[in-house]
Amino acid sequence: MKHADIVSKMSLEQKARFVSGYDYWHLEEAPELGLPKIMITDGPHGLRKQNPDKKSSSGIGLGNSVPTTCFPPAATSACSWDEELLKQEGEALAEECIQEKVSVILGPGTNIKRSPVCGRNFEYFSEDPLLAGKMSASLINGCQSKGVGNSLKHYACNSQEAFRMVVNEVIDERTIREIYFPAFEIAVKESQPWTVMNSYNRINGVYASQNKWLQQDVLRGEWGFEGLIVTDWGASVDRIPGLENGTDLEMPSSGTLNTQKIIDAVKNGELDIKVLDERVDTVVDLIIKSKPNLEKNYKFDVEAHHKLAQKVAEGAMTLLKNEENILPLKSGQKVAVIGELAKSPRFQGAGSSVINATKLDNAYDCLVSLGVDITYAQGYEKGKDVVNSQLISEAVSTAKAADVAVVFAGLTEEFEGEGYDRVDINMPSCHNALISEVAKANPNTVVVLAGGSVVYMPWVNEVKGLLNSGLGGQAGGAAVANILTGKVNPSGKTAETYPARFEDNPTFGNYPGGPVT
Repeated sequence: MKHADIVSKMSLEQKARFVSGYDYWHLEEAPELGLPKIMITDGPHGLRKQNPDKKSSSGIGLGNSVPTTCFPPAATSACSWDEELLKQEGEALAEECIQEKVSVILGPGTNIKRSPVCGRNFEYFSEDPLLAGKMSASLINGCQSKGVGNSLKHYACNSQEAFRMVVNEVIDERTIREIYFPAFEIAVKESQPWTVMNSYNRINGVYASQNKWLQQDVLRGEWGFEGLIVTDWGASVDRIPGLENGTDLEMPSSGTLNTQKIIDAVKNGELDIKVLDERVDTVVDLIIKSKPNLEKNYKFDVEAHHKLAQKVAEGAMTLLKNEENILPLKSGQKVAVIGELAKSPRFQGAGSSVINATKLDNAYDCLVSLGVDITYAQGYEKGKDVVNSQLISEAVSTAKAADVAVVFAGLTEEFEGEGYDRVDINMPSCHNALISEVAKANPNTVVVLAGGSVVYMPWVNEVKGLLNSGLGGQAGGAAVANILTGKVNPSGKTAETYPARFEDNPTFGNYPGGPVT
C-alpha cells in the first residue's frame, strides 16, 4: 500500500465510509489525516458542475450547472483524427476544473460503437478501437498534465442504453479482446487515467462492478492500471463482492446502508480487512494527488477556450460531397439558409453530459457577420417529426430566389440521447421532405448535417454538397460558417461507417433499441 501510515490510523467505521461517496459528487474527508473533501463530476466534453447557488429537482443537477465551455462531443472530435487537438482540449478541461475546484472529470467515454442506434453514441469516439483509444489517451494526457484526473468510462461492453442496468452481455473472449477491450487498453497503457469507471451491465453473467476477471485480472493484472476503480452512479449491486473483486469506490453515497454492511462483513469474517485497506488506500491516493489544485485561485480564459472549441469543431467537420465545387460559397452569391437548426443549433447531446455553455454561436448569425447575402426560411418545427407544408412551401420559394440553398437538418434532442436507443437510423421525416423539395427547387443545394450518430440519407443523390457538422459544441456555428465560406478547409474524416441502409449494419435484427433503461 502507498499510504499505510494514513490507513492504519483510521477506524473500521471510517474505512467503511471512505469507500463510498460522501454525497452525490464528493468523496469522504478526514481533515485530521490531511485528507480534504474532493469533488468528482461529469464530463466528458465539458465540465458539468452543479451550481451551488441554484436549486435542482434532481441529484445530478441537470440544467443548473455553472457556465463552462462546451467542446464538440467525442463523436465529432474523433473526426479530426488529431491527437494533439484532443490533448489541448484536455488541458482546457483541466483549467476549468481547477477554477471550479473539481478534482476528477468523468470522461472520456470510450465505449465502442457496436450499433449506429445506440442513443449515447454522441459521447463515444468510434467503432474503431484504435482511434477510440488514441483519442481517449490524448485527452487524458492533456487533462492530467495539469493535475486534474479523468475517469475512463464505461468499462466494459456497454454499447446500448436499453436495459443498460440489467442487460447481460454474452461475449466470447476473442470478441471481447479484439473489439471491446483494445480502446480501454490503449488509453490505460498510454495515459494511466486516475480512475476507471465500470459500467452498469453484466458481462457473461457478472455485473461489471463485481467482475474479478474484468477488474483484477485484465485491467490491473494485464494492463497495469494503477488508479482507482469507481462505479457508475448507482451501479453497485452487491457491495461486498464488489470490494472483493476490485471496485474501490461506490458512487454516489448509499447513506449508511453499505457502510454498515462493510463493518458487519469485516467483523464476521466475510470480508478480509486487508482487502478493505487496499481499497481505502486507493481512495486516499486519489485525494492526495488532488490536493495541490485545491489551493489554487484560478480563472480560465473564457474567450480562449471558446476559440479552442471552434478549432476542434473546424478540424472535425467532414465534407462528404462537393459536386461541381459547390463549396465554398462564392462572393456575391445570394444564399438561402433553410432550417431552424441554422439559428437554433443542436450542438451537444442529451443526458448527464449536458453543458451550460459560456456562449453559443449559430451558423446564421456567423454567416451574416461574414458578409454573406442571406435569406432565411424555417423549413420545419424543431423537435417535431411532422411535415409542415406551409413551412416547406416558404422554404421552396426562398430557395428558388437564391443562387445556392443551404439546408440545416439532422437529428434533434428528441431522437437520440442517454437512457434510450433509436429504433432505426432515419432522420425526422420533415427534414427529409424539406431537403428533397428544396433540391427540386434549386439544383445548387447543400446540406449541413447535424447529429451525434449516423443517419440514412435518402436525398443524398439529389444534392450537390454535404457537410457533416456533427455536434459542433458551442462554437460549431462559427466553424460551419468558416467552412461554408472557405475561410477554413474541411479536413475531417469519418470515424464511423455510414451504412447505405440500416439493414446493412451487422447488428441489424440483433439490437434491442427503444426507450427502456
